[in-house]
Amino acid sequence: VVEFGEWLCSQVLKSVPHRQWVFSLPKRLRIYFLFDRKLLAKLSRCAWKVLSAYLKQPVPFDEAAPGAAIAVHTFGEFQQFNPHLHLIATDGCFSGNGTFTKSPAPEPKDLQELFRYEVFKMLKAEGKINDAVIENMLGWRHSGFNVYCGPNIWPNNDQGLEDLARYIVRACFSQERMNYLPAKDSRDGQAKVIYKSKDGRTSKTFDALDWLAQLVTHIPNKGEQMVRYYGYYSNKSRGLRKKAGCDDQVPALIESAVSSAAFRRNWARLIQKIYQIDPLLCPKCQGSMKVIAFIEDDALIKTILIHL
Repeated sequence: VVEFGEWLCSQVLKSVPHRQWVFSLPKRLRIYFLFDRKLLAKLSRCAWKVLSAYLKQPVPFDEAAPGAAIAVHTFGEFQQFNPHLHLIATDGCFSGNGTFTKSPAPEPKDLQELFRYEVFKMLKAEGKINDAVIENMLGWRHSGFNVYCGPNIWPNNDQGLEDLARYIVRACFSQERMNYLPAKDSRDGQAKVIYKSKDGRTSKTFDALDWLAQLVTHIPNKGEQMVRYYGYYSNKSRGLRKKAGCDDQVPALIESAVSSAAFRRNWARLIQKIYQIDPLLCPKCQGSMKVIAFIEDDALIKTILIHL
């Protein structure tokens, strides 16, 4: 873990701002990934498609390229199977002129609906769910999908970035939180494993064999990659830059000219990339529409929906 953190920071990540992102799924869908681990790679691509489009949104360059290292985690607090993604992503985009444009402050909730759409589309294409399942889940009050974004890690915070790099490839369990109770000391004569929560306030007791059975569900298949690199940090991009002798160049940092408020309002371009439609194109006359207002009053929204 320590060696990976050092290697990632020295050989892959560039001297630009980064953030941690976490993409997680509702319990209803996790079972599909347990019995078909190939879906985990496709889950990574779903998250990257959404995040890449989001980070490119405020950058006025066609060749804008964000970068990310995405680690697949399959374990929860007490080793239950909980597939989710931890990302170290650039907080902005590289451009071909040797600069890096930093993004405005992100709003992770803006990505949840798009991430849900991509996951539904992927699982349907794989034959895991159908339209009835999707329609049912779209009616949930809380979708179960979640996107988290951590604080900015600046280039001068080498230790913070290295700690995060080690964190995303940590083991699925901690020996410090685990206590083994031999069969002779157990009331029912069965060996036990007592596992504490991260904060140490609660614990869960397992039969030793049940603990092992749960633990092996997190072992990757032969040849399965648990960390993948995308965009500017992909193996292909890094190889091309090394071949050209420009991989060691330090990009000049540029603050985005787009404000945080404008960044959030510019939703039409993002939806067009993800859904492959233009929400501001009139479906009847194919003319261009424009946003004239944002309706946020719950009562008014309800009235409009009832009328439709």
